[in-house]
Amino acid sequence: MPHHRLVIILVLYVTRITLVETERQVGETDTVDTTQIIIIAVIAVLVLGGVIGGFIASQRRRDQLEAPKAEQPPVLPERPSVGQGPAQAEEAVGADAPIVDEPDELAAESEISVPAIELPESVPSRMQRLRARLARSGGLGQSLLAILSRGDLSPEDWEEFEDTLLIADVGLEPTTQIMERLRTQTKVEGTRDPQRVRAILHEELLKLVDPTMDRDLSSQPAQGSDGSPHPATMLMVGVNGTGKTTTVGKLARVLIAEGQSVLLGAADTFRAAAADQLSTWGERVGVEVIRSDREGADPASVAFEAVKIGRERGVDVVLVDTAGRLQNKAGLMDELGKIKRVMEKNAPVREVLLVLDATTGQNGLQQAKVFSEVTGITGIVLTKLDGTAKGGIVIAVQRELGVPVKFIGLGEGADDLAPFDAEAFVDALLG
Repeated sequence: MPHHRLVIILVLYVTRITLVETERQVGETDTVDTTQIIIIAVIAVLVLGGVIGGFIASQRRRDQLEAPKAEQPPVLPERPSVGQGPAQAEEAVGADAPIVDEPDELAAESEISVPAIELPESVPSRMQRLRARLARSGGLGQSLLAILSRGDLSPEDWEEFEDTLLIADVGLEPTTQIMERLRTQTKVEGTRDPQRVRAILHEELLKLVDPTMDRDLSSQPAQGSDGSPHPATMLMVGVNGTGKTTTVGKLARVLIAEGQSVLLGAADTFRAAAADQLSTWGERVGVEVIRSDREGADPASVAFEAVKIGRERGVDVVLVDTAGRLQNKAGLMDELGKIKRVMEKNAPVREVLLVLDATTGQNGLQQAKVFSEVTGITGIVLTKLDGTAKGGIVIAVQRELGVPVKFIGLGEGADDLAPFDAEAFVDALLG
């Protein structure tokens, strides 16, 4: 029961006693002690007034406490400046302080969308598509078939036929071999039928392209001498402007389509754009890229770290991109040899792929020779082989180096790179 109610009851009780006492005195003496009554009444009034005043004051105090407080704007903690570490950031904000996101930041975060991982086109599908594209635009095949369609070939026709092969970068020796074989076989068979001449040409071209060469990519992990698995490590080399970094990204897509795990190494540290470009290719298929945080870093250290991390994580393939370099720059070529040696400290380099622009013709052959001497080329990737008259470079470069063409690129699409098929290439070349 509240205290003020108890006091009121006591006051009433005292008043009651006073009245009873007064009645008793009147009954006994017929007189009343006026002074005593006044004193008691005054005391009762004072007590009652104090109780009422106290009640009113307490009620006001309660109303003030229960009144809703004015909302205060939240105090934003001081955000750590760029470059603060976790310890400094925690000290600035406070261990228990709530972190209030600003509206602009919340809006920005809500607008950020995680890019979807792309599913690369399967290898059989892309090979069929690229074969059809090569057949539609085969400059070399169309030129040769146009000559054969004339029927009985004159000496001038044979000369034009030979010139067409040379212009197509087939090379002098292969061209001579093809022409001798065609002339001899047509004489032996006594035929000038264009279809038969075309069939002989198909046979000779197929021999020169050589379908027996091993074009398989060494992309399976192997067990090292220490008993631990080593990733299939590949080094991509080439001159500037051949589309080397793009080819690395496209080759990663081929491997992903075949179900292999890939790690990319951005050892082209001379161009920040090269590492950014490679990172974009990696993000599209969910592949991590090992890169340096500063431009001009030692490319060998980046390549070493990429192979090391790939081995620790048990990935299937590590692809290392390198800076484009001219074959006549001895210092840069020596650096390329150093990159390969450093990579082999963690795992043997299984493939050294030379990226060549198919439109460069005989200049591409000179490039290939120097790169092969420095790094030991195991395969060639021909880019921009869009069916122009430069298709003969396939024959020339293989004959010169004894190294197979393993991949060809026929366009700028993400999946416009496919394993090289000798028979399909010749078929498409001749229509």
